[in-house]
Amino acid sequence: MKKIYELIVCVIIIPFFLTPVLAIDLENGKTLHDENCLRCHNESKYIREDRMIKNFQQLHERIKQCELMAELTWFDEEIDDVAAYLNDQFYYFNLEK
Repeated sequence: MKKIYELIVCVIIIPFFLTPVLAIDLENGKTLHDENCLRCHNESKYIREDRMIKNFQQLHERIKQCELMAELTWFDEEIDDVAAYLNDQFYYFNLEK
């Protein structure tokens, strides 16, 4: 009986540890973007035809670079929020693998 109980617990709990946590806050991303990113450039950079960013990974890396250059000291979650906001509003990259 104990083995069956352990098996049931494992079947229920293990998938939670294997599922990535996506606690994205688009409003926070917009706020961070508007307060910080717009100091250096405007939103036309995201919609131009010859933009350099071709996928979500590049977008995320570019935000990390900008965060470092601007000395913002954002948490990883804040970088994720800004990347998600920009993707939601301008880039529309498919995030499914």
